[in-house]
Amino acid sequence: MSSTIVAPSVDATPIQDLAGKTAIITGGSKGIGAATVARFVRGGARVVTSGRSTPGPLPDGVEYVVADVATVDGVEHLARRAQQILGDIDIVVNNAGATTLSLGGVLGITDADWRKDLDINFLAAVRLNAALLPAMYTRGAGSIVNVSSTVILSPPAPMLHYATAKAALATYTTGLAAEAGPRGVRVNTVTPGNVTSPGADAIRQAIVDSGGADAPAAGGTPIPLGRKGEASDIAEAIAFLVSDRAAWITATNLVIDGGQIQAG
Repeated sequence: MSSTIVAPSVDATPIQDLAGKTAIITGGSKGIGAATVARFVRGGARVVTSGRSTPGPLPDGVEYVVADVATVDGVEHLARRAQQILGDIDIVVNNAGATTLSLGGVLGITDADWRKDLDINFLAAVRLNAALLPAMYTRGAGSIVNVSSTVILSPPAPMLHYATAKAALATYTTGLAAEAGPRGVRVNTVTPGNVTSPGADAIRQAIVDSGGADAPAAGGTPIPLGRKGEASDIAEAIAFLVSDRAAWITATNLVIDGGQIQAG
């Protein structure tokens, strides 16, 4: 009997692929954001990251800005402080995201819930990019990655507001890339699947408990590569897309899910 082969984890071997680069990464205190911050620092970048509260210890070379990017004022504060700290900004990673499950289904999603999810999961990126793109256009260089989610490919009802916002983000990325490319700025989407983290694990369990275990967002479909993702899997892909190694890649939506969606 053959045994299942599980995909190896990403190692932390330093690769100086981001040396001399400056970057903003939103939502960098935990999960994918924290892993991306750590990967960028190992790659040689100077990083500003943000969150709504003061975090624990951060890697050397990282500056933290307390800012709620779900608000216009929060985005403006982050953009202003990042420019003060870093000067020219080469890379933007719009990673911040959040949702509250509506276990009563779509009709349980209130108007406030819709607006809240659109603000943090979609408009935060639109606003931060709008604040930073003029300087990138002037320099004729820059790279942006917007982080979506595979829930947009098979949206479960309790997360329809989140999925809708993330789908809008992916569509926006494609359109922005068409405008930004001739100005020297690359724009791509990364779409993570089931990644292990306390927040994502809690959401998956809540969906299972509500009877939605067959939804991909609940982890019900087998993963061909044999394991859930780790934050470092996503961070490594983001680092590649913003590096000069991906100089001819733009308007791409890179799905990173161990093959789960296609297998389902």
